[in-house]
Amino acid sequence: MMPAFQIGSQNQVPKYTQVVNAVTDAIRKGHLKKGQKISSINELSDEYFISRVTVEKAYNILKEQGTIIPIKGKGFYINRVDLDAPVRILLLFNKISNYKKQIYNAFIKTMGTNAIVDLKIHHFNVQILRSLVENNMDDYDYIVLMPYFYENIEEAVNIIKTIPPNKLMIIDRRIPFFNSECGCVYQDFENDIIDALDKGLDLLKKYSKLYFVYSNMIPYPPEMARGFRKFCMQNSFKNELMGEVNANTEVKKGDAFIVIEETDLSSLIKNCRTKGLKIGKDVGIISYNETPLKEVLLEGITVISTDHEQLGESAANLILSNSKESIKNPFVFIRRNSL
Repeated sequence: MMPAFQIGSQNQVPKYTQVVNAVTDAIRKGHLKKGQKISSINELSDEYFISRVTVEKAYNILKEQGTIIPIKGKGFYINRVDLDAPVRILLLFNKISNYKKQIYNAFIKTMGTNAIVDLKIHHFNVQILRSLVENNMDDYDYIVLMPYFYENIEEAVNIIKTIPPNKLMIIDRRIPFFNSECGCVYQDFENDIIDALDKGLDLLKKYSKLYFVYSNMIPYPPEMARGFRKFCMQNSFKNELMGEVNANTEVKKGDAFIVIEETDLSSLIKNCRTKGLKIGKDVGIISYNETPLKEVLLEGITVISTDHEQLGESAANLILSNSKESIKNPFVFIRRNSL
């Protein structure tokens, strides 16, 4: 049985807020238990002589908070009673990697004791995404999503649209043609690579051809390849996209390579050594994504990279400030001896 509420017309607090406060107060006092059914919108409207729209607005807020949950054909039920517990956050990453770990660690550190954070992986798979969203929607205050999908994109977007904007945060990559009033911290892959390579143009000019080692076997944002092509066109560089670097890859004096995978970086260095080509003079190398090793390898590998720690920190700060801002994450060109 739902306890009696005090909903006053003389109260300056809006009535929908009074309903929200009354329900949460009853939970804190133990008058409403988890799994207990509460009055329907019509019942509460009739009992307290307030409009159905007002009650519906209050119930929508309680649903978004995860306090109540609707069960089709049955009504509304209390879903959580730990109202003073830290905010609950579900991170949905596309994969685990060193760079994702940096984002995760910075996010956790910035949230501190203000949150309980769970991490799940969707592996670029739309059906896994659907299952994760449907099964976890009501259990978390925020869903922080890396939206990397290269097949069934329309279906993925439709699934993401089922997440209330006040619960959703997009990180690492924006979703094309997706308009939602949710927080976002993103990389602008196409323009980032153009701007970064522009900063190294004085070094790149000594090379006759640029190669971008962009594997078709590993999912990467296509904007990266487009940005590379645009930069080369704008600066009249001969250029080529390569799937991988292996022991048989031809490497010539005057070539410069942009590599993403560290296996390709390792193979490229070995090839240069085998052929007696001096890295940074005969052959140029730019590696994608900064790591501590690249700072010391070959007396420094030139890098283009987003700031992964900043990305995780910015995402956490948006949640802590309840902001729906859209923030472009910093992207840098780091000059070292390999170019």
